[in-house]
Parts: sequence; C-alpha cells; structure tokens
Amino acid sequence: HVQLVESGGGSVQAGGSLRLSCAASGSRFSAKCMAWFRQAPGKEREGVAVIYAGAGSTYYGDSVKGRFTISQDNAKNTVFLQMNSLKPEDTGMYYCAADALTCPLENSDYEYSAWGRGTQVTVS
Repeated sequence: HVQLVESGGGSVQAGGSLRLSCAASGSRFSAKCMAWFRQAPGKEREGVAVIYAGAGSTYYGDSVKGRFTISQDNAKNTVFLQMNSLKPEDTGMYYCAADALTCPLENSDYEYSAWGRGTQVTVS
C-alpha cells in the first residue's frame, strides 16, 4: 500500500537544473518500479523516466535522454529525478507513479497502482 508525494519543483531559467523527489509512504518500498510523468496544460501526459527497484534498470523518454537521470534510495523509499539543461518545453506538472508489476512509459491505457499529486516545474 504505497502513497506517493512529489517535491522539488519550482521555476528556473532555461539551461538550469532541478532535482525532484518522490517519497513513498511506509517503512518498505513495496513497488516493483517507479516512474516519472509530466503533463503541460492542454497536452497529453508524457512518460519521462522509470526505474526498477531490484536491478536499478532505467528507461527514459526520448525528449529527456541525456539530460535527465532517475535514481533511487531504497532505504528511504524515494526516487529522484535529476533534470539538467532544462528547456521551456520541459515545463509542466511532474507526477510520480508506482506499480507492483511494470511501469510502461508509452502505454497510455496502463493503470498504475499509485500516483502522486504532482509538483510544478516551470522553465523560462
């Protein structure tokens, strides 16, 4: 039973950096994987990155490859998203999600087990 809370969003200049955090409630990290998504006003949700708890395998959306890095601290049940070289098109609400089986970034019909409420990122 995982509840997720994002933090670390803010307003930055293009080329700057932010680090987002997604904290899972409870004393154990019970999810198979955790993912980051983002959504800008009037646009569809976009998959950003995913990490698998066991092996630490990571996957990224094409638009953020080479700029964003996802990582995890299993002891604290927390996943991070380091965002570098930010662009105005990175602006949006960033959400973390978790699931017990898999964390696809491209399947818009997949129903994740848990979602956070989001943290706003604005790049100007």
